Amino acid sequence: MKRKVIGIGETILDILFRDNQPQAAVPGGSVYNAMISLGRMGMDVTFISETGNDRVGEIILENMRANGVRTDSVNVFPDGKSPVSLAFLNEHNDAEYIFYKDYPRQRLDVVMPDIQADDIVMIGSYFAITPVLRDKVKELLDLAREREAIIYYDINFRSTHANEAIKLMPTILENFEYTDILRGSTEDFRFMFGLDNPERIYREKVDFYCKSFICTDGPRDVRLFTGNFDKHYPVPQVKTVSTIGAGDNFNAGIVYGLIANRIRRSDISGLSEKDWDEIIACGMAFGSEVCQSVSNSVSLEFAEKFRK
Repeated sequence: MKRKVIGIGETILDILFRDNQPQAAVPGGSVYNAMISLGRMGMDVTFISETGNDRVGEIILENMRANGVRTDSVNVFPDGKSPVSLAFLNEHNDAEYIFYKDYPRQRLDVVMPDIQADDIVMIGSYFAITPVLRDKVKELLDLAREREAIIYYDINFRSTHANEAIKLMPTILENFEYTDILRGSTEDFRFMFGLDNPERIYREKVDFYCKSFICTDGPRDVRLFTGNFDKHYPVPQVKTVSTIGAGDNFNAGIVYGLIANRIRRSDISGLSEKDWDEIIACGMAFGSEVCQSVSNSVSLEFAEKFRK
């Protein structure tokens, strides 16, 4: 049976600005971006989310369907509007965001998709910890754990929520406990714990809950920590057009690497350095590809070549 990837997260329309002029409008969202890339790679992908019954919602849903992402678990709400973000790119092609959201009172009214052993469930960003959606996210995590699926968590904790870190900490740590592979940036941990040293982060905040930890640090080395070894991976130098979606697609590459290398949940704790080299290489390739365009996901051309 073909293994499935199930993601849960927000959908949003990103409007990109350069020098205060709009450049492009691209459907996005932290986990959404990874789902589109995995759909383009030919994976069996389902996304659990919500969007408004409006033009923006139609653009988002059409993009999912066109890229092979199942929409059965997307709630189209009649009240409220689909969220939009304005992303202002600076001289380094990093983005500063302004978000516009108008959600209804009833959120994420969906039926959970089928999950089987060794499927991969992806969670991340504020969506994975916000109190208003916790019951639904926890329902998915409990189902994934019961069915022995792999849970992949990208923390993606933005500065805008730094003042909520103490209040959200029990939920963040509960997510750590569910997680089989944890990915976070030094920036995430600085906003949450006031720490940005990867070794200290792993030893003091992660190891107790989750043994497999990938720590990214912008253009600096990716650090991998496992129960058996840790390793540095230099980040490829590419000419960036936009860094929006780079981390999301690094996640997509890791998930693709797990499935392409036939890594099952029971294998994770014993993966060799060579196994991880191949998995991390996929993450690097996906992330680098996305930096070279204004798209939030890997191109169809990249997907076709990479599959070969």
